[in-house]
Amino acid sequence: MAVEQNRRDFIGMALGGVTAVGGVIALGAMKKTWDPLPSVQSAGFITVDLSPMQEGELKTLQWRGKPIFILKKTAEMKKNENRDVVAGDKNYTVIIGLCTHLGCIPTWVPSKKEFLCACHGGVFDASGVNTFGPPPRPMDIPPFKIDGEKLVLGEEGPEYKKLTAKKA
Repeated sequence: MAVEQNRRDFIGMALGGVTAVGGVIALGAMKKTWDPLPSVQSAGFITVDLSPMQEGELKTLQWRGKPIFILKKTAEMKKNENRDVVAGDKNYTVIIGLCTHLGCIPTWVPSKKEFLCACHGGVFDASGVNTFGPPPRPMDIPPFKIDGEKLVLGEEGPEYKKLTAKKA
């Protein structure tokens, strides 16, 4: 009888252990389904550290399914008080990288210091202002906030509100 009891205890503990492991795996799978997808995460806020960027460097990233161009301006590039983003003591252009004519993605041409849209020949200066061709208006500025030398995309900070108030 004692051997029979030990065998039952062993079977009960083995079944309990397998059940516990299965429960942990199931909870892990449930948690994974609750985590947002990468596409959903990219729709929120993105923080970009601007400090490692070199003068004249263009950084391209994706935010809410749109290309974002961040250009660290050089001393030779014309300053635009109505569009330049100032972080630290440096000037940056932060724009949604879509042509305002038909939504093509312009290319940065460093030698000319301008964005060129190959679709219909639209030209934008280093601040994203249309200078030639069919684009009806400058490239759009995404909502942002400056936090020291970091740029937070997706949040309307006082710097963004100041730039958009000048357009109105």
